Amino acid sequence: MQCPRCKGLMVDDWFQDIRDDTGSINFKGLRCLICGEVVDPVILHNRQVGPEGIPGRRKRRLSPAGVS
Repeated sequence: MQCPRCKGLMVDDWFQDIRDDTGSINFKGLRCLICGEVVDPVILHNRQVGPEGIPGRRKRRLSPAGVS
């Protein structure tokens, strides 16, 4: 797999989450050898859903520069 950030090589790796609410402390993901980007199933899901899919979250619209 190619890294979504730098197009470098992604390799399987194990990670630890000390505050995981699923009860699982270790999880498998992919890590880029070039830039260090980490991707796992939760990250991929959240990127596909985007902020609109998270209850209570909205995208803020920024006004063009110079407009009050």
